[in-house]
Amino acid sequence: MNALAATARVRLAGPALGGSLWLLLLASACGGASKGEAAAEGGLLSVGAAAPEVVAETADGKALKLSQLKGQPVAVYFYPKDETPGCTKQACAFRDAWEQLQSAGVHVIGVSRDDAESHRAFRAHHKLPFPLAADTDGALQAAFGVPSRAKGIASRVTFLVGPDGKIAKVWPKVDPAVDAENVIAAAKGL
Repeated sequence: MNALAATARVRLAGPALGGSLWLLLLASACGGASKGEAAAEGGLLSVGAAAPEVVAETADGKALKLSQLKGQPVAVYFYPKDETPGCTKQACAFRDAWEQLQSAGVHVIGVSRDDAESHRAFRAHHKLPFPLAADTDGALQAAFGVPSRAKGIASRVTFLVGPDGKIAKVWPKVDPAVDAENVIAAAKGL
């Protein structure tokens, strides 16, 4: 594994994980990208790359690691901003497909640069059953290689982390209305 290059904390809010969580993101990097890590598509993590380790700490001090979800697929989707039309459509599509996602054993984490308060309001307004990570400093976005739009807002990209903890599929150009369907179909093929 490459040397530790970045450490950042991002707040994760979600009822499925018992309320608010703090994430400690540990990203590894080296002078250049090794095979299977950086995609030609703007530096996105590519299929076969290990997903960055994420250690989440709940308010009561219990840790939850992304690696603890090994054996189950996890959709990590980056979106520009809470309560905007496309982002709302995407989040609600995941919400509406929640039973199918759970049947397929898929966990979902939404990530944007909005703060935890914004995420709590967005989640409550649309009754989202999955956690949203508040990546206010962009550390998680950088670890996954997600490019920025204007003013540091994340582009819309979805990653499917496979049961082995590696990136199984990357959607660099996402249609918000069908993102959940794409994730379910890909997860069934794992």
